[in-house]
Amino acid sequence: MAARTFPGTCNFYGETFNTRTIVRHLSTCAKRQEFETKLIKNKKAKALSLYHLYVEGVGVFWKYWLHIELPAGASLRNLDQFLRDIWLECCGHLSAFTINGQRYSVSPITDSWFDLHELDMKAKLHDVLRVGAKFGYEYDFGTTTELTLKVVGARESSRAAGGIQVLARNTPPEYKCQACGNEPATDICTDCLYGGEEQPALFCETCAEEHEHDDMLLPFVNSPRTGECGYTG
Repeated sequence: MAARTFPGTCNFYGETFNTRTIVRHLSTCAKRQEFETKLIKNKKAKALSLYHLYVEGVGVFWKYWLHIELPAGASLRNLDQFLRDIWLECCGHLSAFTINGQRYSVSPITDSWFDLHELDMKAKLHDVLRVGAKFGYEYDFGTTTELTLKVVGARESSRAAGGIQVLARNTPPEYKCQACGNEPATDICTDCLYGGEEQPALFCETCAEEHEHDDMLLPFVNSPRTGECGYTG
């Protein structure tokens, strides 16, 4: 059986690619190059070192991914905030990166008894990462969402705009309502999902309104955090 490829869309070209072909496409995408040319209009703009990151998170039903580009001089805190904004933030939980065995936490702890020597997230990407480096990220140390990241590439650009840019993102998963089997699922019941018994957990709008656990429903969204804690997208 062929492996699932979890398709996604190039933000410039608008076409769908799978996880195996999207990197090659992004390196030659004409629409991306046109976009870049439009940004390089400020003759006073200085050269900017950029990192291309692949971010992946496995949720209950799907594998979610992002290709992003950001200044190599950005901090881990900048990256943390981006991940919270696009995929994770629900209740202000703690988070941490693990790079080469070193943890960088939003609220670092040092405890020699437990051999904990966490650092803060002020570190710049270019100081702790190199092309090819793989590292981990955790959001919420209770109902934890774990992500894996890889530095796919690096380049120099004279574009004036900085910030974090989404290059491509996985296509939102499409599931049918597990109650009626007809309409697209829009809500997920956390009580049914984690109740220990096999039962419908994904519902369309109509079935969600009739569901007995209406206080346990969350939106079914395009994020590895879907169905966790109080995440609504």
